Amino acid sequence: MELSSTKIGPFSLHTIECGRFRLDGGAMFGVVPKTLWARQIEADEKNRIPMAMRCLLITSENTGKVYLIDNGCGTKFDEKFESIYALDYDHSNLLDSLDYHGFKPEDITDLILSHLHFDHCGGTTYYDDEGEIQHTFPNATYHVPKEHWETANNPNAREKASFFDEYIRPMETSGRLNLVEEHHSYEDGFSAIPVNGHTISQQLPKIEAEGKTLVFAADLLPTHIHVPLPWVMGYDMRPVQTLDEKERILNDAVEDNWHFFLEHDAQKEVITVKKEDGKFKAGNSLTLSDL
Repeated sequence: MELSSTKIGPFSLHTIECGRFRLDGGAMFGVVPKTLWARQIEADEKNRIPMAMRCLLITSENTGKVYLIDNGCGTKFDEKFESIYALDYDHSNLLDSLDYHGFKPEDITDLILSHLHFDHCGGTTYYDDEGEIQHTFPNATYHVPKEHWETANNPNAREKASFFDEYIRPMETSGRLNLVEEHHSYEDGFSAIPVNGHTISQQLPKIEAEGKTLVFAADLLPTHIHVPLPWVMGYDMRPVQTLDEKERILNDAVEDNWHFFLEHDAQKEVITVKKEDGKFKAGNSLTLSDL
């Protein structure tokens, strides 16, 4: 498959497709009735909707660093897990996508994790032929928000199922874990927006250069369908806080013409947002190459 790329100032950005999976449509749209969301996306016989695992590779001319933001579900699963989530790596996978752009796992210097739910950090490690866990990116520093790390290691009963110990523990023992504070700056023009509605201290990486802004939307806006304020996932720990965070960030996006890179949207890669009659709507649909 063809993957897109672009350049914003000193940053080169590349789309990394890590496969497809499915989640329950009711959970993905929370209190929004199926009669409304089903007009925009089709569910299968198990009420699951198609989801992307789309990550972002960024190289910096200023620092020489090679950043990877999130890395999908990975491959450490059994047949039951594969069936529940309808995992599809025939569509795409992490290693092939890296290779498409001329990169190897060893080239990644910094792995930025928006948060530690399994579909965002599962590719961090893999099982070798002896069944031992190995690091996919042996030279990478793992950047995780400090408060989120504490949440993942002491989860509440509702969120616990989203954190897999075999995905998280190797980061701690690697000696390469960097716990970052809110509003962390990775370098000039590359920072992170903290949000707490979906989970405590999720970080949304943001690139700003040459008058352009691209935000990695992670699970604040998993798809373009989630742009309207009330369209909040049932998975969010604090849905009212998500509403407030969406309103603040989307207002900034409209005012300054931000672009959002969508991690889970199987239809759209990059969007703008517009505000009409006081309501937020998805704007233009683009790829990185269009920026």
